[in-house]
Amino acid sequence: MQSSLKAFLFAAAVSFGLSSPYAMAESRLEPARAETPVQAPAAIDPSDEQLEKYVGAARKIDAVAADYQPRLAGVTDPAERQALLREADGKMIALVERDGLSVDEYNGISVAVQQNPALRQRVVDMLARSQGG
Repeated sequence: MQSSLKAFLFAAAVSFGLSSPYAMAESRLEPARAETPVQAPAAIDPSDEQLEKYVGAARKIDAVAADYQPRLAGVTDPAERQALLREADGKMIALVERDGLSVDEYNGISVAVQQNPALRQRVVDMLARSQGG
């Protein structure tokens, strides 16, 4: 399961690069260096319903990342850092699933958004609308 969590964090990092309010998750929640590289998930062609769920989940994940950033910054013990990262991972996964997506769907949409400028713009527009601006 460790590799799936790292893949999820990769997808979270990808998703947060969509617009300026979303800082890269890698800089917020720095996962421990993987011994083997994490393979990027395959892109999917999301439905409008999946995109709506994705946007909702991405906003919540950003809040989790913002909550854990200062907590991680103050931790020097590697075991404690790993425990905090696992805790954040668990919260992020639960949020995605609560919004009606699987982690694989979320990851696949994240990759598709990075690879497809038109899809990325749709998501950015949806994020702006959901933020009231």
